[in-house]
Amino acid sequence: MAKRVTVSIPDMLHEKMEKWRESFNLSKMFQDAVMEAIQRKEDFQKRIREDLGLHDIIERLRQEKARSEGNFFESGRRDGLLWARSAHYDELMYAVAWTDLENAVKDRVLGSFFQERVEDNTLLEAGAEGNGESFRIYVTGWKNGVEQFWNEIREKL
Repeated sequence: MAKRVTVSIPDMLHEKMEKWRESFNLSKMFQDAVMEAIQRKEDFQKRIREDLGLHDIIERLRQEKARSEGNFFESGRRDGLLWARSAHYDELMYAVAWTDLENAVKDRVLGSFFQERVEDNTLLEAGAEGNGESFRIYVTGWKNGVEQFWNEIREKL
C-alpha cells in the first residue's frame, strides 16, 4: 500500500513542475531519488563496517581511551600525593574520609583545589560539574594518591 507524503518545494520549482507535469511521473521520480539516497547511505555504512575494518578501529580507540584514562588517573594520583604532603592534618583527615567525588569542585574544603585544576586544564573543564569521564578519573586518581600517602605515614604518627 502506498503512503501519501507532503513535500515542501520552492515556488520556482513548483512553477516548473506545473509546466512539465504531463511529461514526468513526479511521484515515481521522488520515490527513485529517495530510494537512491537511502541506498547510498546504507552502502556507506556497510563499507565502514566491512571495508574499513570497524573491529580494528574500535580496538584502536579502546586502547587510546585506556591510555587517556590512565593519564588522567596518574595525573590525579601525583597531584593527590603532592597535595597530601603539604596538607594540614585536619584537611588530610577530611580528604582520606571524603567520598563525594562527584561534587569535587563544590566541596567546602577541597573545592577550590579542584577548581584551580580545572582552570589549569581544559581537558578537565568539561567534566568539572561531575559529568565528565576525564574529571571523574582524575579525581579518583587524586583520592588514590592521598590514600597512598596516608597509608605510608599513618603508622608513624
